[in-house]
Amino acid sequence: MSGNKKRVLFICTHNAARSQMAEGLLRALYGDLYEVYSAGTEPGDVSPYAVKVMSEIGIDMGAHRSKGIQEFFGQQFDCVVTVCDHAKEACPYFAAGKKILHRSFEDPSALTGTEEEIMAGFREIRDEIKNWIEREFIKL
Repeated sequence: MSGNKKRVLFICTHNAARSQMAEGLLRALYGDLYEVYSAGTEPGDVSPYAVKVMSEIGIDMGAHRSKGIQEFFGQQFDCVVTVCDHAKEACPYFAAGKKILHRSFEDPSALTGTEEEIMAGFREIRDEIKNWIEREFIKL
């Protein structure tokens, strides 16, 4: 039951990393204030790297699954957030979103290199999302 919690939907292309991490972070940081969801314009699979870097900071995303934005059509949200430029361009207008935000983060699926280099890149993007959430959502 959400009570007086504000409903937030994070959207990116594949709902594999950025929107999943944003969902997990907002829930962990301010779950008492927000009911949080995520979706993709072209859903794929949740990135195992995203799951790993989130577990490093005590957030379990093991049960997360990639969802399409269609699952949320017709639902009301206090805030709809696109976290990549492609989703912003491809996403249908969410009339059910009282506030629309956009903040593009680097696509971690494009990272290359050794396992440790990829993990370092995911950590950097995770931390950027966390810092942004801490600044943006405490004032919503």
